Amino acid sequence: MPRPPGDTPIHVDHLPYVERLDARPADAVDLVVIHCTELPDLATARAYGEQVRYADSGTGNSGHWYIDRDGRIVEYVPATRIAHHVRGCNPRSVGIELVNRGRYPRWLDAGHQAMDEAYPDAQIEALVALLAHLQATLPALRHIAGHEDLDTALVAAEDDPARQVRRKRDPGPLFPWPRVLAATSLARLP
Repeated sequence: MPRPPGDTPIHVDHLPYVERLDARPADAVDLVVIHCTELPDLATARAYGEQVRYADSGTGNSGHWYIDRDGRIVEYVPATRIAHHVRGCNPRSVGIELVNRGRYPRWLDAGHQAMDEAYPDAQIEALVALLAHLQATLPALRHIAGHEDLDTALVAAEDDPARQVRRKRDPGPLFPWPRVLAATSLARLP
C-alpha cells in the first residue's frame, strides 16, 4: 500500500493469522470505524490482537491500522481482508485503532466509565493523513463512525450487576470529531 500524504509512513506488521481472514475487494469498503485500544500501549494492543479468539478460523480481534500516541501508524491487517473489529459491520468496514487507555483496566465497572486521556496532536494528524490515504485507495469509502456509534449494547456492570454500562464507548468523549470531520470529506454515520 502506498504511503499516506505527508511524512507519515505506514509500517506493515501483519498479524500471524492475517491470511486466514476472509478476503474482499477494496471496493467493498465504504466505512471506516474509529476505535481506541482501551489498553496502555501499542505492545499490549499487539499482544491482544495476536490472541486467537475464534477457534473455527484461527483468528482474533483486531483493527486494520493502529496509530500510536506519537503518530506512528502500523498496519496489522490489509484493507483487502475482513478484520474482526466491530459487530455487524466488518464486511463493509476497516478499523483504525488509536492507542489510548480509555477505561483500562476496568472496562465494564460502573464506577470507572470515564475516558479522560486526550488524543495527542501527532496521533490526530496521523489519523487525518491515513484517512486521506484511504480515501485515495479505497474507491467506495464514503462514511466514518465511532465504535460507540455502531455497538450500542448495554451489559451488566462487573462491579454492580444491577447497573448497566455501555459495552463500547470508543473513541470516547475526548475524541476531536469536529477537527477530524473538518479535515475529511467522509460523512459521519448517524
